[in-house]
Amino acid sequence: MVVGICRLDFRIPENHSLKEKRHILRKVIDRVKPRFNVAISEVGDHDLWQRAQIGICTVGNDRRHINSSLDKVIDFIERMNLVEVIGTEMEILSI
Repeated sequence: MVVGICRLDFRIPENHSLKEKRHILRKVIDRVKPRFNVAISEVGDHDLWQRAQIGICTVGNDRRHINSSLDKVIDFIERMNLVEVIGTEMEILSI
């Protein structure tokens, strides 16, 4: 079994409240989850208006497929132009 874990750090420059931040993150999460069949959630920077951290996880049996899936998710989020991805951290574990 192969588990892929990814943490993305976002900057939301045009944001002015936590309510707006939650709205933008909900859009990202709601579009990514069904399209790529991954687990995705906000995992950090909960009280900052213009920053966010998202965690993404997927499971499979092929390391290359898991890596490719996470890369596609990151590319999709960047092309949405709702947030600016300022950092990524990815780890793939074989269990």
